[in-house]
Amino acid sequence: MRTIILAAGKGSRLNSDEADLPKVLREVNNKPLIEYVLHNVSFIEKKDTFIVVGYQGNKVIQHLSKEYNYVFQREQLGTGHAALVAEKDFENYSGNVLVLYGDMPLVSSDTLKEFISYHENHNSKCTIMTGIFETSPAYGRIIRDENNNLKDIIEERDCTEKEKDIKELNVGLYIFNSKILFEALKEIKNNNSQREYYLTDVPKIVLSKGEKVHIYINNKVQELLGVNTLEDLKECESNLKL
Repeated sequence: MRTIILAAGKGSRLNSDEADLPKVLREVNNKPLIEYVLHNVSFIEKKDTFIVVGYQGNKVIQHLSKEYNYVFQREQLGTGHAALVAEKDFENYSGNVLVLYGDMPLVSSDTLKEFISYHENHNSKCTIMTGIFETSPAYGRIIRDENNNLKDIIEERDCTEKEKDIKELNVGLYIFNSKILFEALKEIKNNNSQREYYLTDVPKIVLSKGEKVHIYINNKVQELLGVNTLEDLKECESNLKL
């Protein structure tokens, strides 16, 4: 098992310019966000951990261990593009890859291990983690078909009003067969309101190739907070103190 951690963002809503730090180095309880993520995924060896950096990426590299692998996303073209820049490092690898975000510090090691076990037990090519939220954060909605399987994932900004009422949300964590991941990443388009290449489009491409996409529902929704605003940062700090 390998992991890709997406850590290239600026974090404009976290007042990054004032802090003069990339998003993942913003601190919670005097510890950068990405350190929590790396601790929680430390059961995967450092040599198998690939961190995608971008905005002030050298600061991230200087702060963390040199034992990790680092890949630069020179242009901020979306989460799909961020994963794609790691392709060369995976040319001779055909196993599974866990894709995480460097700004989600609350997802525990136990949850990640359960997620991986679910993926492996189902012999899946693509598994996504979802959560059922009563108050919906700005995450993509899970659209299921008549057989209760994944049909689509629609980003909130692209949702209709009816789709915004859906409670099952994509939280942005995935496990892929690496070969299928990078093949699919080359097919995604940026025909959306942000003109970005969304990683969320990959499962749909996997479906189009006749593969089933499995869904792992994480019932511990308190783990699923992504830190995008100063309010999120405060909430994350409160949760880590529990």
